[in-house]
Formats: sequence, C-alpha cells, structure tokens
Amino acid sequence: MTIDEIMRTAPVIPVLVLDGSADPVALAEALVGAGLPVIEVTLRTPSALDAIKAMAQVQGAIVGAGTVLNESQLAQALDAGSRFIVSPGLTASLAEAADDAHAPYLPGVATAADIMRGLDLGLSRFKFFPAEASGGIATLKAFSAVFADARFCPTGGIRAETAGEWLALASVLCVGGSWIVQPGETDLAAIAERARQAAAFGVR
Repeated sequence: MTIDEIMRTAPVIPVLVLDGSADPVALAEALVGAGLPVIEVTLRTPSALDAIKAMAQVQGAIVGAGTVLNESQLAQALDAGSRFIVSPGLTASLAEAADDAHAPYLPGVATAADIMRGLDLGLSRFKFFPAEASGGIATLKAFSAVFADARFCPTGGIRAETAGEWLALASVLCVGGSWIVQPGETDLAAIAERARQAAAFGVR
C-alpha cells in the first residue's frame, strides 16, 4: 500500500504509547474489529518493537511505527513488521532511507519550509504536527491554500470532540488520535467503543 492508500483507509489512526500493560494482539484485534485497522505504535517505550511484531500478525491490521527519528530506528521498525513509518519531523536522510526501503513514509511538518523541503524530496503526504500547538485548523487552511497537492494527517492535541472539524478540511485525509488508547489502559471494551465512534467519522 502507498502512504496515500493507508491514510484513506480509516478517518482516525490510533497513536499508541505502549508500556506493556495491554496485550498488543488483543488491542490490535479490538481496534481492527471496531473499524480502525491502521495503527501507529510510537517508538517511545522499550516494548514498542515487540508490540509491532505481535500486532503485525493480526489479520486486517496495518501496523506502522511512529516517532521514528533516524535510519537505525527505521530499519528496526521495518524488521519488526511495520508497514509504514511516521516521524515527528522531516530530514532528507530519513526520507531517502524510507524511499530506498520502499517504505510508505509520513513525515511531520509544522512550517511552510518543512512542506517545501518535503515536496523537493518527492513527498506530498505529511503529518501536521503538533497540530494544535502549530496553529490548529487556521494554520493548516493557510498551508492548504498554498500547497494544493499536499494532503495531511494532523496529529497532536486533537480530541474526539474536534476530530470532525479537522476531517472536514479537503486537505485532511485522516487524523492521528491519541485519545483512542490512553497510556497504560487495559479496558478493551472502552477502547473499542471509542474506536467505533472514531470510525463513524467516515472514510474520506
């Protein structure tokens, strides 16, 4: 799948920070069953790579690695079974490494210069991050007016109550949702309910 296809699969990508509290397989099954098959596991905890490896075996799950900062982490994430890569920022070295590995790549951008650098590298799909702290919807509207071919997955500070406003923008294909699974949460029923509500935003 291309990064565009992955972004269009579901309106919300759960952004997970896993500390080993929850069974990753059961968690992935709950998210996929509720209609959110695209899952980003951030490389912020020691258990992240093992969780990716386990979740990647779940039927229907499209598991990627987030908070990828360099080529070494990119290689580790791909070895663990990641099907896409997300980074908080954009560097030429990481973008080129992802391209060499044929890995769908979603780099973070927060400024016009970031987007221009990405376009120069042949990229047009970006994570707008941190979305709320970088000016929110008003800023993304301004970017979208200038960069007509760019499409975004806003992440950072987005809540269930505001996700619909972001998804209403033509330049937004999906949003990243850390509210779906709270750090350390193990209540799969509650997680599945939030995931179902998020999936109801509809595929764009």
